[in-house]
Amino acid sequence: MNQTLLQIFTWWNGQTMGTRFHTWRFGEKVGEDEFGNVYYRTKGGVKDKALGFQRRWVVYNGEAEASKIPPGWNGWLHHTVDVAPSEERYQPREWQQPHQQNWTGTAMAYRPAGSTLAEGERPPATGDYEAWTPGR
Repeated sequence: MNQTLLQIFTWWNGQTMGTRFHTWRFGEKVGEDEFGNVYYRTKGGVKDKALGFQRRWVVYNGEAEASKIPPGWNGWLHHTVDVAPSEERYQPREWQQPHQQNWTGTAMAYRPAGSTLAEGERPPATGDYEAWTPGR
């Protein structure tokens, strides 16, 4: 019951009832990423008459946050690549790190040394800064 109320009254948490109906009626599941987001396209490869290409969409696992989408799926959603990550055998290189969403504005945000929001003591000024004074 709680999940149903979320779908009726929120658009930012998973999918709305309209999206659920549209996905059921016209969608074909393409795959799922490591975060639980599920990706769809129009059934049978039908192109949208107005757009001229096939519609693709994502149903987020939880809060709708675009930075949660990994690069491969982002490219597929935006028609940059034709093949979905679930339909190819891509293996990341050893230097590639796993995708993370944008944590800006949260407690998980990156705070470099010297930031006023960083933990610990701020390092002392180096003396290379000279304040501006008017008339100089």
